[in-house]
Amino acid sequence: MDASCDRDLSAVPDCTACTTALSKAAAAYLLPGSGSTLPPQPAPASPPGSTAWRSGASGPCCSFAAAAAACFLMHRRRTRAAAAAMAAAAADGRSKRSQAMESISASTTLVKFTYDEIKAATGGFSRESIIGRGGFGNVYKGVLRDGTEVAVKRFKNCSAAGDAAFAHEVEVVASVRHVNLVALRGYCIATTQMEGHQRMIVCDLMHNGSLHDHLFGAGECTMAWPVRQRIAIGMARGLAYLHRGVQPAIIHRDIKASNILLDDEFEAMVADFGLAKFAPEGMTHVSTRVAGTLGYVAPEYALYGQLTEKSDVYSFGVVLLELLSGKRAFISLSEGQSFALTDWAWSLVRRGKTIDVIQEGMVDPGPTEIMEKYVLVGALCTHPQLYARPTMEQALKILEADSAPSPLIIPERPLPVVANLGEIERSASGSGSGQLFSPSGFRSFIHRTDAAAPASPNET
Repeated sequence: MDASCDRDLSAVPDCTACTTALSKAAAAYLLPGSGSTLPPQPAPASPPGSTAWRSGASGPCCSFAAAAAACFLMHRRRTRAAAAAMAAAAADGRSKRSQAMESISASTTLVKFTYDEIKAATGGFSRESIIGRGGFGNVYKGVLRDGTEVAVKRFKNCSAAGDAAFAHEVEVVASVRHVNLVALRGYCIATTQMEGHQRMIVCDLMHNGSLHDHLFGAGECTMAWPVRQRIAIGMARGLAYLHRGVQPAIIHRDIKASNILLDDEFEAMVADFGLAKFAPEGMTHVSTRVAGTLGYVAPEYALYGQLTEKSDVYSFGVVLLELLSGKRAFISLSEGQSFALTDWAWSLVRRGKTIDVIQEGMVDPGPTEIMEKYVLVGALCTHPQLYARPTMEQALKILEADSAPSPLIIPERPLPVVANLGEIERSASGSGSGQLFSPSGFRSFIHRTDAAAPASPNET
C-alpha cells in the first residue's frame, strides 16, 4: 500500500490498488484459512457540500488509516507468534515425558500395573499401609490379587522433573540383577482426575524391614554377631556388583541403614536407586550436585561435589560402623554436643581399643580378631582422604577372609573440622616437631595382630 496516497477509499478505479492491498491483508491476518480476497466495500456517501471526501482533505486520513492498520497487523502477528511458541514448548514437554515413559516399556519387561490394581492392593493408600517415608514419597505395603505381598513406592509431586526421576529409577533398578539388590516387579503410570499424575514402582516386600529398624527401632538391638556378619558381607557384595559387575558402573549415592533391606533370612538387599549415577567409563570422577543423607556423605563429595565409587565406600563404612556399634552416624552427648561416629571409632582404634567399638553385650559375639577386623575395615572405608580408602572389591575380600590381614596399615587422619584446642595441642606434641603432620605426609597407623599394643610411628 502506498502511504503517500492522498485519495479517498471510494470504490473508484483510482483507489483500486489501496483497496486490493487492504483486502489481502484482512484475508491473511483477520480471516486465517481463507485464501480468497475480500471484495472492496464502498464507502458511505458524503453529504452534499461536505469537504470530508475532497481529495485535498483525504490525504492525512488515508495515511493515518494505513499506519493504524499496519500497527494492528503487527501486534496481531506478534501475539500469534507468542501463542505458537508457548504451545510448542508445552508440546515439547509432553513429548519428553511421553518419551521417558515409553523408554521404560522399550527397555524393560516389567509388569505394568493399573492404578486401580495398586489402589486396591494398598487399601486405597491408607495410612495403615505406610511402611516407609522418603524425599520422593511414601512406601506402602500391598497385597496383589494372587496374594503376593509387595512394597509400593508412590512418588509425590509428579511434574516433568518427577517423571524424569521416575524413569531413571525404573531403568536403573531394572538393569541390574543380583541377590543382594532389591528386584523390581513392576511399575504404574496413571493420570487421574482427582489426584493428577501418578507414578509408582512395585518391588517384593522385605518382611524384616530395614537395617535402620533393627538398629534404632524400639528397644535395644539384639542381633547376634553371625547375623551382623551376614548383613555386612551382603551389603559389600551388592555394592561391589554395582561398581564392577555392570557397565557402566553405578554409583548409588545414598547408602544408609534405611536403604539396606533384610529378607526372611536376614540377607542384606541394597535398595532405593533414586539418586544413582552412571559412572562414565574412563573418567576418574563425576562432578554433580550433592545429594544424599547427612552423616553418610563422603567429605570430598560434600565439599566439592566430586563423586566417585569411593564415595559409596565411605557411606558403606559408616553403615558398617553403625552395624557393629549399634550407634547412629551422629552421636549425641548429654551436654548437647554431638560428634561423628567415624571420629569416635577412629579414636578408639588409634588408642588400641578397637574391640570397644563393638556393641556392648552383643548376643553370641564372634572371635575377637574377626570382630576387630570388621571395625578396622569400617575405619579404613571412612578415611577422610579418598586415596586411603579401599575399593568395594578389596573391602569385600578382607571381610570374607577367614583371618585378619597382618599388619593392616591405615593412614593417619587429619584433625576433624570440629577439633578443640586440646586435640590440636595433643596432635602437635605427639608429632615430635610441633607440626600436625610430618613433611612426608600423613603418618600411618599400623594395626598388628600380635600381643603388642598397636602404636603409631613417632608416637610417645
